[in-house]
Amino acid sequence: MRKGTLFTLVLALSTAASAQSTIKIGAITSITGRFAEFGKMQQAGFKVAVDEVNRKGGVLGKKIELVVEDNASDVNKGLAAAERLVNAGVPLVLNEYSSSLVKAQAQYLARQKVPNLVFTSSGDDITKPGNDYIYRMNQPATEYAKVILNIFRDNKFRSMAIIAGTGAFEKSVADAAQTIAKGYGIQVVEDQRYDKGLTDFRPVLNRIKGKNPDGILMVSYAEDSVALMRQAREVGVKPRLYAGGAAGFALPEFVKDSGSAAENVITATAWIPQLRYPGVQKLNVELKKALGGADPSYHAAQAYAAVLVAAEAIKKAGGTDREKIKDALNGINMTTAFGPISFKDFDGFKNQSPLAMVAQQVQGGKFVPVYPKTVVPKAIKFER
Repeated sequence: MRKGTLFTLVLALSTAASAQSTIKIGAITSITGRFAEFGKMQQAGFKVAVDEVNRKGGVLGKKIELVVEDNASDVNKGLAAAERLVNAGVPLVLNEYSSSLVKAQAQYLARQKVPNLVFTSSGDDITKPGNDYIYRMNQPATEYAKVILNIFRDNKFRSMAIIAGTGAFEKSVADAAQTIAKGYGIQVVEDQRYDKGLTDFRPVLNRIKGKNPDGILMVSYAEDSVALMRQAREVGVKPRLYAGGAAGFALPEFVKDSGSAAENVITATAWIPQLRYPGVQKLNVELKKALGGADPSYHAAQAYAAVLVAAEAIKKAGGTDREKIKDALNGINMTTAFGPISFKDFDGFKNQSPLAMVAQQVQGGKFVPVYPKTVVPKAIKFER
């Protein structure tokens, strides 16, 4: 009996030691569903970052491990995923792509007093007014609109049209564009919002064609971005410049699937390999490897940086206490290959990293940087 008891005790201690050999970090992304394309990018970023952190010795002498939950691109399933992570006792949660999903998840996690680090979702209302437990390291939707409107202003555009979905992200970017355009003296001659599921954009494109705006800003997800550009070419709309508000327009698949229709389209983006941050080129190589040779979008770089920020917060906190990690996030000030990360309160935003956007354009069938000057831009090619 003593031998049996001793064996049981040793087994229990061994199991406990094994469970304590890693530090688990929660993460939510869309492994399945309509946003799975973005989830694939994020998973690549997770992998590269976890491998890097663990190769360098981990955190506090332990390896880190991501507990990744699939929200299936669905609000209710996203909330269930967040609940599972809370019950699993993770010290913080990395919160992912779609603004409509993330807002609900972030509010739930905040009520449970679990720090959550938003790393891709851009809806302004996630950190405006925000919450003590919600931190965002990526740019808010206002910045997506601002970089495009700055290009319109700098090239003396007098008019523009907006086509945007009714989702939280699309609405945030389109609303910000309206406000910024007014301040820049650019007339918005058409502002068309459409519900998910619309496939024929020709009626609104024909209407815009008749108004002949200098610029057209489109804010939509992957499948819509391709349809919009193909149909715009078919209808014969001729603005001086087509612009995308990131999302579907910033994916490598947009260029591939749109073919020649994508040529000269500019888009806001949160990260490109031409940025002058330490380690950018190395990160691009590692992400391409994780994606089987495919070019990474900014979503992969954001996921990579989120893991590094989480690891640094745990290190500063000296452990996995949620309150101490929250306090540690307040003091984060680090430079990653995605960009400099710190959390500040400004312009109504709370715990928001003040990082600017860049813009790229499809030239010769591939993305090239065009704005601002800090990315050594190529000259913008106009439609007319």
